[in-house]
Amino acid sequence: MTKEIDKSNLKQIILNFPQQFLEGVKVAKNIKIKGDFNKVIVCGMGGSALGGDILATYLEKELPVWVIRNYELPPKTDKKSLIFISSYSGNTEEPLSVYQEARKRKLVIVGFCSGGRLEKLCLKNKIPLVKYRKEVPPRYGLGFSFSSMVAILINIGLIKDKSKEILDSAEYLKKINLDQELKGKGLAKELINKIPLIYASERYKALAYNWKTKFNENSKITAFYNIFPELDHNELAVYTTQDQSQKLFKWKELFSILILKSSDDHSRILKKINLTTEIIREKGGKIIILSLQGRNFLEKTFSNILLSDWTSYCLALAYGIDPTPVRIIEELKEKLKT
Repeated sequence: MTKEIDKSNLKQIILNFPQQFLEGVKVAKNIKIKGDFNKVIVCGMGGSALGGDILATYLEKELPVWVIRNYELPPKTDKKSLIFISSYSGNTEEPLSVYQEARKRKLVIVGFCSGGRLEKLCLKNKIPLVKYRKEVPPRYGLGFSFSSMVAILINIGLIKDKSKEILDSAEYLKKINLDQELKGKGLAKELINKIPLIYASERYKALAYNWKTKFNENSKITAFYNIFPELDHNELAVYTTQDQSQKLFKWKELFSILILKSSDDHSRILKKINLTTEIIREKGGKIIILSLQGRNFLEKTFSNILLSDWTSYCLALAYGIDPTPVRIIEELKEKLKT
């Protein structure tokens, strides 16, 4: 039954995900760039930008990393900015627009893609290029993009060598992958016919956003996310038991709330998570706490990403939906060409 629904065999792609880290390091190892850089600007959309989000948190004490999901470079871009143009397909118009601007401004660029227009432009203009194998949907190229970006920064000498930590994390993911699949199946059962709301700390906001987008693209359902502590200053007001409010907005029936919680979150954030959970449960709300597992930031981050992959995948199967195609997004892209 699974194969009848999952026609592109996304299950195998998720199982193979840990292997991407080794390949990402390998394809970037010979790329060396000269320049005096004090920041990195990652330009991408969707899954191609997520690697930049994780990179920004991972290197927060070593190197400023800005992530741009737009058509233009930010105002503070200067000659000391290293520009990473990330587009798994190589055809995403926003990073391609930034590429053209960066070229005009004679900034140092590195391209990250599996082919498409970006590859052609990089080869034509002799721009350093990290090329991945074109075998997965763009949202599943995260291991390639993250590890290759780190490898290049190591080559340049902008950061200390983190190769062992990355490869050790990949081994950790291999060990827990089947366990995450089982957890994902269980979570999917709890989320059927619900709108997921995903909450996390500012430190792990990329994970909350990733859950939202995986539910959107894989499960084809609406999902939302928000961040502590900000959500406790506004969104918490939604969870009321006032009769008039319940007639207008039956949040208990609509939502299941996933809270991502990590032991390295700020102590006040952890207290707010605990109190918020207590308040919402007292009002009758459904909350699932997902504690981040792992020995360090990378293991916690990517093990949680694996869990989101399996949960959204299993939820798609439960709805009888092929998780891979995103036809309506492709339709929009085609219309934008005219």
